Amino acid sequence: MPRFDDIVADFKFLDDWDDRYKYLIDLGRALPPYPEEFRDEAHKVRGCASQVWFRAREEAENGRKTLAFDGDSDAHIVKGLIAVLFALYAGKTPEEILAVDARAALAPLDLEGHLTPQRSNGLVSMIKRINEIAAEKR
Repeated sequence: MPRFDDIVADFKFLDDWDDRYKYLIDLGRALPPYPEEFRDEAHKVRGCASQVWFRAREEAENGRKTLAFDGDSDAHIVKGLIAVLFALYAGKTPEEILAVDARAALAPLDLEGHLTPQRSNGLVSMIKRINEIAAEKR
């Protein structure tokens, strides 16, 4: 999975939004398979028009407790957005996740100007859910 900075650089390199959508879809396809046992109400992200599921795993990285996320969606572009968010929060502690200004971090991708209102609302819901998980794991 590419690092978030690499995703931003790739977006800047791709001039055409059709190519950017294809890139998002490819990012989503690169996510590891999501375990069936976590496709339940407890892991469902509320506020998304598509079906979206997240789970978090605690990992130890250089003596720090970080969170790693798994997720899936039944919509290709949304699955790509999941991959972007997971790259944004990769290797971060719960406290660091809560300190991220996701809107500012995502601004260089110009997603808000090119996503449908439903997908934009879903992206906000996914960010909110990641923050809720991080707050629970603190």
